Amino acid sequence: MFPFIPGKSASIPDPSQKNDNGIFGFGAITGTYTAVSNIVSNVGVLASDTAAVGTIRGRLGACEYSHNKGIFGFGYNDATAYSMTNKVSSVGVVATDTSGLGTARKYIGACSFGGSEGIFGFGTNAALVGYTNLVSDVGVVAADVAAVGTARRDVMATEYGETKGVFGFGIETFPTFSNEINLVSDVGVVASGSSGVGTARGLGGACNYGEDKGIFAYGYDYLSMSNKISNVGVVAADVTGVGTGRYGVTATQYGQDKGIFGFGDTAGGLSNITNLVSNLGVVATDLSGTGTTRYGGNSCSYN
Repeated sequence: MFPFIPGKSASIPDPSQKNDNGIFGFGAITGTYTAVSNIVSNVGVLASDTAAVGTIRGRLGACEYSHNKGIFGFGYNDATAYSMTNKVSSVGVVATDTSGLGTARKYIGACSFGGSEGIFGFGTNAALVGYTNLVSDVGVVAADVAAVGTARRDVMATEYGETKGVFGFGIETFPTFSNEINLVSDVGVVASGSSGVGTARGLGGACNYGEDKGIFAYGYDYLSMSNKISNVGVVAADVTGVGTGRYGVTATQYGQDKGIFGFGDTAGGLSNITNLVSNLGVVATDLSGTGTTRYGGNSCSYN
């Protein structure tokens, strides 16, 4: 007698699904913070502001989970650091605050791994930290996992190789910058640090492109270089930048195999500039942005 094999539930996301849309959210504006968000279409068009949902704050992390959803987490607002999260639905709706697990902190990075989970890592509150918090495939954030790698803040993070992630660069103690790289396995284990390639910096952005590769770009102080990440997690040397140098920038995947960098602090002030990334990792020239000019927010993709 043959065993019964149930059919796939319509409610279970297809692991092969590639996220088509992105969302920028939260950040610092002149004199205060915001929680507005801006949707990115599957052809890289940035929409106008969507009204704020959740506690206004900046320097938070964001990543995908459950194949087609996203989550913003942690961050700060003036003297207060948070561990709360805000989920993003499969149609780009940002939910109200969920009380978080893990140490409240700011200047944090995040990326997806395993195809359906996520991870927040590094940051600072009273002191720099190197620990991480896993995000389950239903968006539940776990307690702190012991630190691996050099404690630092303002790291960049992205998925690569379809099921793995990487944390890179960051600030150890300002103005000491790092180009350390920490790979994340497909089960969320963070590797010890390896000496990086490229200009040590922090406050840049990172995203996936080409379905299985990643890219780091921009950073402090008003830099515009980028570094590609291969599908086996090898970080390449600096590529001369395209577009306005800035920091406090963020980035996300869109259109299944492309990316977009947006917002940030330029030498001329806060911006809503965007730069599209092709499926070959080529960063395009500036596009006039839409939405509230800001820096220090974050972004993720959804479907």
